[in-house]
Amino acid sequence: MKKLVLAATVFFSLQASAQQENLNNSVDPVQAVDTLPPVDGYVVKSDFENRKVVPYANIRQTDIAFSKRVWREMDLRVKMNQAFASPKSSLINILLEAIQEGKLRAYDPTPTKDDPNGDSFKTLLAPDQVMARFGGDSILVEEFNENNEVIGSSYQQRDFDATQVVKFRIKEDWIFDKQRSVFEARIVGIAPLITPQIPGASDIIMPVDGTGTDAGSSAPVDPFDPFAVPAENNTETTTNATPPADVALPPVGGNSFIPQIDATPAFWVYFPEARHVLVNKEVMNRHNDATGLSYDDIFIKRMFASYIVKQSNPEDLRIKDYISDDMERLFESERIKKSLMDYEQDLWSY
Repeated sequence: MKKLVLAATVFFSLQASAQQENLNNSVDPVQAVDTLPPVDGYVVKSDFENRKVVPYANIRQTDIAFSKRVWREMDLRVKMNQAFASPKSSLINILLEAIQEGKLRAYDPTPTKDDPNGDSFKTLLAPDQVMARFGGDSILVEEFNENNEVIGSSYQQRDFDATQVVKFRIKEDWIFDKQRSVFEARIVGIAPLITPQIPGASDIIMPVDGTGTDAGSSAPVDPFDPFAVPAENNTETTTNATPPADVALPPVGGNSFIPQIDATPAFWVYFPEARHVLVNKEVMNRHNDATGLSYDDIFIKRMFASYIVKQSNPEDLRIKDYISDDMERLFESERIKKSLMDYEQDLWSY
């Protein structure tokens, strides 16, 4: 009996000591010499700091019966994706902080001859180069006297504004593993998209033949898009290229247009490397603060909204390269997504 009472006493004392680390239920008065801040709440979320990445199941090349590479874009202005832009835990701030601390490597998205898409993770970017792509990390501040005269100037650190990043591009592979009989998507890389700030770009007028294309080619021309396919490589004609009769042409006439500058990747991160950073970062939830979901969980469980902008094809064309109408592009995106789902469905149809 004494042993039972002793065991119960030890159990409850251990339980109380374990709760003491997480619960702020102290009834002792505040000590003046105590410099530690109080616990913000009654539960300390320490599990995120100790989480480890759950590795993928190993796949052999001989077991891959089907594979398709897909590029998609995730708009943070969509309601389902607004958690990615939360000021408490925004995705872009997490990536930039990890890059500056050396926990994550950033790769140059500039297309080259050996890497036409710029997303093969071949060229590393230094942290200062990454910040320079967002407009620089310092500004020149001038000092004035009482007569409003400039008496000096100095460079001051400028905080990055995360609200200027509203889209992310995701590169992923859809793989059917016949050994496990599983059809799954595995993300390869993630890139924040930014719109290049080209002074005077809105005032540039480019001559065209009245249909939005170059006079000697059937392919759309976008001089500020580094991912544009050259005219000689685009063998398919653009659908819906002629604007409807009720759509007004640019005021400068039928032989010119104002180029639109598309958002391009600021840098690429390799997702298997980023998982070790994202697994320790909590995602803010609108309805419940105790979900315990990390950014790694969100991407692995596919808890985000996106639309496909490109699939692997022999001509290396994006959807916008052969479809000009925005609504038709969304329909094509849904068609590609449905074709992937149909492949899995047809595997189990008899």
